[in-house]
Amino acid sequence: MERVEVKRIIEAMLIASEEPLSLEQIRLVLETEEPKAVRERIDELKNEYRETGRSFGINEVAGGYQIGTRTEYAKYIRKLYKNKHVERLSKPALETMAIIAYKQPVTRLDIEEIRGVNVDGVMRSLLEKGLIKIKGRKEVVGRPFLYGTSSLFLKYFGLKSLEDLPSIEHFRQTADEVIEENRDTEAPLKQAEDKEIQQVDVKESNDGAQGTARED
Repeated sequence: MERVEVKRIIEAMLIASEEPLSLEQIRLVLETEEPKAVRERIDELKNEYRETGRSFGINEVAGGYQIGTRTEYAKYIRKLYKNKHVERLSKPALETMAIIAYKQPVTRLDIEEIRGVNVDGVMRSLLEKGLIKIKGRKEVVGRPFLYGTSSLFLKYFGLKSLEDLPSIEHFRQTADEVIEENRDTEAPLKQAEDKEIQQVDVKESNDGAQGTARED
């Protein structure tokens, strides 16, 4: 297969796929046993996009390749989808997510010490969304769960690996900008998380009361 044709096939695959494609996935479709050659064609596409000043490029995300718009056009894309329902994170969720990302593996109590508030509801929400996962237990009394980020976290934030995490100051600034633009959706999300926290507190109180009753 000619070099140019291989590049066009790879380009078509990346455009069609909603998820990052691994080198192995691309190689299998091309029916080639030369990963190095596939990587070279991808690099050539990257250079073509960059040299021609395109508004998009090929990014390495969560162990795969994905076509995405350049960061300087993000605000326009957000305006385009302003009225579209998307899964957003509230400020408390983003703050908790940042702590886990930069401090992992970390326990729930460690997070609460940093934030100064109960994070049960927020943690449950992040677990349900698949952005964080349990990575084991801490070898201390009670052996609490240790939490870390998932591969979905890398996709959500467009990162190749955790080594690509920006500085914590830049992360906070980006989070503040997102929250400011989505202020109308932040309140419902915060209320939902607060409701979850209240439900957890009520359950723990009831469990404690029942335990005391049994002891009596």
